[in-house]
Amino acid sequence: MNPIISTIDLLKLASGDFLSLQVYRFIGANPGKKVYLQANLHGSEIVGNEVIHQLIQFLIALDSEQIKGEICLVPVCNPLGTNQRNHFFSTGRFNSYDGKDWNRIFWDYEKEAEDLGFLAKSYLKLNPKEIEKRYFQEIKKAFIQQKEALATAKSAPYNKHYRYQLQSLCLDANYVIDIHSSSNQGIDYIYCFQTREESAKYFLLDRGILMTKYDGDAFDEAFMKPWLALERELAKLGKKIKFPRESWTLELGSGMSMNPESISKGVKGIKNYLVAKGIIELENYNLDSTKIKLVQKNKIARYYAPTGGMIRNRVSLGSNVSAGEKIYQILSFNKKGELPTVTDILAMQDGLVFDSSTNQTVNQGEYVLSIMNDE
Repeated sequence: MNPIISTIDLLKLASGDFLSLQVYRFIGANPGKKVYLQANLHGSEIVGNEVIHQLIQFLIALDSEQIKGEICLVPVCNPLGTNQRNHFFSTGRFNSYDGKDWNRIFWDYEKEAEDLGFLAKSYLKLNPKEIEKRYFQEIKKAFIQQKEALATAKSAPYNKHYRYQLQSLCLDANYVIDIHSSSNQGIDYIYCFQTREESAKYFLLDRGILMTKYDGDAFDEAFMKPWLALERELAKLGKKIKFPRESWTLELGSGMSMNPESISKGVKGIKNYLVAKGIIELENYNLDSTKIKLVQKNKIARYYAPTGGMIRNRVSLGSNVSAGEKIYQILSFNKKGELPTVTDILAMQDGLVFDSSTNQTVNQGEYVLSIMNDE
């Protein structure tokens, strides 16, 4: 089947040209849930665009009867960030106009909901589907007010217009998948919210970060946080419900690169997840899952350079290290008439090196690598 393709203008440039989004919608013959996928929210994290391209080719080959519900795909979802350059280096992690991280700008309904506890009490006699319907209407009503504010304001910064456009595409989704990669060099892993751990195994990745604290400003958080908040309030009142809402951030490999292995893992895992959620039906498909190791975010150690210099003998990405093991050295020069020095940096814990800096020259205090605790 062919997708419905639409274009959404985002930003008019001084030249008169527009930066736009292109949206691909596959709407099945049978009603069902909605999945929203996007890629390239950070400018250098391009790998998700190829994942989405391959998914589009896969979905085109299906019959409409094999899709239940809707699959909405948005590659290159941040064209302004994607086009940012510094010499040959692709930047685009931060908005160059206000310095904000592109993935820390999103609208979170929970922050303005007046009393979720009261709302939960009003839902106690309703069945889960009716609660879900009514709560979504509350979210939607508040979201429309965001649009009205943009329309009536004398001026509004671009990030507010931008976030509205992206969130309007996924507000009614059941499942959200935001495809990233490390802005540095990274392995393949996933971000998972508490109470949704069971579904993480369908993405077929070995590693993940379990979200225990979040402020709602990231894209995946802004979508999921209000639903988790209502679940908690209802549970306090003795009504345990898990709404059919899930949000995931896939981290696939390194920035500025199209790693074939990361692409393959991303495509395979997303297909498997869509089958698991009943969005697509494939004949003779054997649903797969993997035993994923989820590490709480507060169990991750980030290492910063204690002095300036050149990084040497750094352990390889994906290496398992032990506490006390040398993980890199810094070769430092000085302006004191002394010989160069070499500083050994030791691991503070056992774990896996899952992310490391691209640049191997550092000023004091700059990021070098991260280790997932294996306890």
